[in-house]
Amino acid sequence: MKESSELNTSVLTAVEALHPGEAVRHLFPFFTEGPGGCYLDSAATTQKPHSVIDTLRDVLVNHNANVHRGAYRLSAHATELFDEARCKVATYIGARSERSIVFVRGATEAINLVAYGAEHLFNEGDVILLSLLEHHSNIVPWQMLAKRRNLTVAFTEITPSGELDMSDYKSKLATLKPKMVAITQLANSLGTITPIEEIVSLAQKAGAMTLVDGAQGVVHLGVNVEALGCDFYVFSGHKMYGPTGIGVLYGRLERLEAMQPFMGGGDMISYVSVEGSGWAEVPQRFEAGTPAFPEAIALGAAVDFLNRFSRKEVNAHEAELVKHAIDTLRAEKGVTLHGPAVTGGPQTSVCSFSLDIVHPHDFATIADTFNVQVRAGNHCAMPTLRKLGVPATARMSFGVYSCKSDITSVVTAIREARRMFDR
Repeated sequence: MKESSELNTSVLTAVEALHPGEAVRHLFPFFTEGPGGCYLDSAATTQKPHSVIDTLRDVLVNHNANVHRGAYRLSAHATELFDEARCKVATYIGARSERSIVFVRGATEAINLVAYGAEHLFNEGDVILLSLLEHHSNIVPWQMLAKRRNLTVAFTEITPSGELDMSDYKSKLATLKPKMVAITQLANSLGTITPIEEIVSLAQKAGAMTLVDGAQGVVHLGVNVEALGCDFYVFSGHKMYGPTGIGVLYGRLERLEAMQPFMGGGDMISYVSVEGSGWAEVPQRFEAGTPAFPEAIALGAAVDFLNRFSRKEVNAHEAELVKHAIDTLRAEKGVTLHGPAVTGGPQTSVCSFSLDIVHPHDFATIADTFNVQVRAGNHCAMPTLRKLGVPATARMSFGVYSCKSDITSVVTAIREARRMFDR
């Protein structure tokens, strides 16, 4: 793997460690120059630190030349920064080689890439095993593949408290013998932490390929993909303090090399003739056209930013916030908690709830008048909420800038909403 430049390394070692909570808000223009307030929708997208915004601007101003194309210094330097970002991402998730890192637009595109690129590996009647915790992005591409290849999509059940039913998972592994298992590491709708190590290990023993949706898990739990042993791992940059329009597909090299290109065009070919074309090596094979290189380089800056925090300290901070939110809401009149909060199961970064006389959408609108931003709806997880018997929930989701005062503001909004609807 290529080493980071001496300049960046020296800068990183000179920067002091950061601690999560209100103390880091000054690093986010949203809180110092923008609308600020209680931003509790980090599971949808995180706010961006100065370092990421400044990096994106710097690339567009000082290094804006197409990568892998020009024979001039500006292009060569942009390519160097782009390649360095790939190495940073690989190191961050514990990948053995930067060649395992494919830059895509986000987790959604990454899953679609696998569903199309590995399509030829599936035979009629094969089974794809998902779970009822999945985001729509980890359901719809597989349903589309199943329709194209006449496959079966099956779902592992969840418990009434929104935890993965491991007994059902083991049973379906044994009886259905799936070709692919694709399951989330951390559910965006409920904050459920899945036993992903056991899930992947059991799938491997059953002979299945594995894809892990790490859109939430990569930033809130962390991952070492080599130790986990999954075939594919996907995530989006904008949920880990990076820009939108950039994401990552990690794939074991032998899996990527067995896949067909998702799109054709420039930069993904080894040759083109009137008779046909040949493909470039992995990962360029899957990165047709001009890549989002400014966003990729800014994602590298987001990785640098995250590396300034202690993973243990961030996990403890978010666990404390979730516990405080659960304890506070449990004591509040008219509030129903959903997910692992009901039984104390494994959960982090998210707290979902509903009010007895206020629809979640109405509550979110009222909360916004208090400058409190919460998500309301099905959170792109209709099967999850349908299984729990609720059409929608309100959701608080936390980031490194979240603090207990945010939860206090939510309670104030809850009381006002119930007062307004209590006729």
